[in-house]
Amino acid sequence: MRKFFLLASAIFLISCSEETLPKPKAYLSLEYPSKRYSKMPLQKPYSFESTQITQSKNLPKNWMKVEYPTLKASVDITYRPIEGNLRELLMESEKLVFEHAIKADQITAPVEYVNPNTKVYGSLYQILGDAASQVQFHATDSSKHFLKGSLFFYTKPNYDSILPAVEYIKKDMIHMMETLEWKDGQ
Repeated sequence: MRKFFLLASAIFLISCSEETLPKPKAYLSLEYPSKRYSKMPLQKPYSFESTQITQSKNLPKNWMKVEYPTLKASVDITYRPIEGNLRELLMESEKLVFEHAIKADQITAPVEYVNPNTKVYGSLYQILGDAASQVQFHATDSSKHFLKGSLFFYTKPNYDSILPAVEYIKKDMIHMMETLEWKDGQ
C-alpha cells in the first residue's frame, strides 16, 4: 500500500509541475482580392458594374445570379417591369426583407440611395444574425423598372463566421446600386 501511495504521489507531483497557461486570443485573418470593377455585358433592361471575381448566370425574365465562386455566395437579382404596381413591388420587397426577422437578431434601418441623374432610387437593408440572406436592396426608376438584389451563401448561415464575406460583398452591392443604369426599349 505504501508503494502505491508513493507511486501515486510521484505521478501527481510530476504531472503538475508545468504551469497551464490559457491559449492567447487569435483572430481569423482573411484576405480578399482587391476590387476591380467593370460593366457587366448584359442583354437586359438594366446594367451595372461588378467585380472581376464574379461570374454572371442568366436566368429567365431578365433575372440573374452574380456568383462569388470562391466565397460560395451569390447576389440574386430579380427584375420586374412596373405596370402601375410600384407600391405593390415596394411592399413585396420590404416583406421579403422582414421574412428573415424570425432568424435575424436585427434588421437595420434602410440606407436610402438616390441618384436623380440616372433615375435610380433605392434602399439597402442589412440583416444581422443567422438569417438566410444578410443584405438586400431594391432600386427603381419609379416608372418602368424595378430591381431587387439579395445576398445568399451556399451554406448554413453562421453570422459570426460569414461576417467578413458579408461586408466584402455588401460593398459590391452598394456599387451595383451606384452604377445601375436603365436601358429603355428592351
